[in-house]
Amino acid sequence: MTDGTPSPFSNYARGSFFCEIFGGDSDNAHHTEMLRGRLGSMPVSELVRRSETAARELYNLGITFTVYSDQDMIDRILPFDVIPRVISADDWEKLEAGVVQRVTALNLFIADLYGPQKILADGVLPADLILSNANFRREMVDVQIPHGSWVNVCGIDLVRDREGAFKVLEDNARTPSGVSYVVENRQMMRRTFPDLMDEIGIREVTAYGLKLLEAVSELAAPSVLDPHVVLLSPGVFNSAYFEHVFLAREMGVPLVEGNDLVVEADDRVYMRTTAGLVPVHAIYRRIDDAFLDPEVFREDSLLGVPGIMRAYRKGNVGLANAIGTGCVDDKAVYAYMPRVIRYYLDQDPILDNVETHICREPEGLRYTLDNLDSLVVKPVGESGGYGIVIGPKASAEELEEVRAQLIADPANFISQPMIDLSVSPTLIDGEVEPRHVDLRPFAVTGKSTWVLPGGLTRVAMRRGSLIVNSSQGGGSKDTWVLTQ
Repeated sequence: MTDGTPSPFSNYARGSFFCEIFGGDSDNAHHTEMLRGRLGSMPVSELVRRSETAARELYNLGITFTVYSDQDMIDRILPFDVIPRVISADDWEKLEAGVVQRVTALNLFIADLYGPQKILADGVLPADLILSNANFRREMVDVQIPHGSWVNVCGIDLVRDREGAFKVLEDNARTPSGVSYVVENRQMMRRTFPDLMDEIGIREVTAYGLKLLEAVSELAAPSVLDPHVVLLSPGVFNSAYFEHVFLAREMGVPLVEGNDLVVEADDRVYMRTTAGLVPVHAIYRRIDDAFLDPEVFREDSLLGVPGIMRAYRKGNVGLANAIGTGCVDDKAVYAYMPRVIRYYLDQDPILDNVETHICREPEGLRYTLDNLDSLVVKPVGESGGYGIVIGPKASAEELEEVRAQLIADPANFISQPMIDLSVSPTLIDGEVEPRHVDLRPFAVTGKSTWVLPGGLTRVAMRRGSLIVNSSQGGGSKDTWVLTQ
């Protein structure tokens, strides 16, 4: 800086990690030059001032998530970092193609699992991995889904390694959350940092609500010319309730809870209104399968709609996502996805998986037990970063505990090498420091698949941490996909 004030990047050191702003050893990140120049000429005090303004706005707008701790529920603002993450047009072209390929394969996979089950008969993956999965819903066998679109909203978690290559870490095919932060982060940046964004070609994210509405509407019966769509929420005590409110507004549809809907004798769904019953043709649901219909699943559920499964099986109402998609939303099934893609599409994966050892298989268990101190061990059914043991950072006691768990129930675990996640400059206590990030692009599928440009960049706010989940203290950034 010319006035003697040090640049925000004066003490920034990415170490040996790939940096989302500065690149890697052989990558000079030319696509971020304009942003780097603008940030480099801005005093840190100005970054801090605008960051504080953004935090106040988030609080005033009620943009929160809920952390459950024992019997307490704590509403928190998701920490927002004001230094954006930038993805080049070339990188995005590959990412977008890879996400579409993966979602296409997932939909073909699920349709087969609830149909002829050819992939199981051909031994591509163990049949019991699916058939004994708690999220495999036998009630969905032979149910026909419009356009074969079982996974209407999919979040594919990606990480970037030391060489700058993107790899798939996880598939979220049930009810992926976080897209509201993608849109709100962009609005926040436009309000607080318009000078950073000026004349930088950045792809828009504001179309998400309309794209989601379009895809959900396509699930309605073909005879319905103007489908009535609603968003079904468990209610205000759900951790993602802010997002439910946000998406209903973005889609322009009513936000309802289970007791707002009723299934009549004609096996059709109606919404209760002050003017009487109004037909509902398609539902974007944010309620898990188990709580959706007490006539079929959990009898004690007060969140769902009795009889909705009857209406669904008869094609009188569409549901996004379809019931039963959770059987592929599993870290053990994830390990087989490269084979699944080749089986259904006869293509190599555009985006590779992270190397994965399947502990239900003797070779995978043996390798994991022999290399515990260098691997990341994950329970297959957990989400939110819970239950993960990072070998190189674990204590001897933690390693022995996970060893005992592996021996007792190997099918519940996978292991992966510790990936040197890429870092991004992040404002921490008045200093710009590197923090590890991941990326969750959101794919919306009806008759075709559309990918939201960019997605949710989650940030591990604690120094050295690899856990980016909001429930574990992570934050988020605006993600810029450049137009050229």
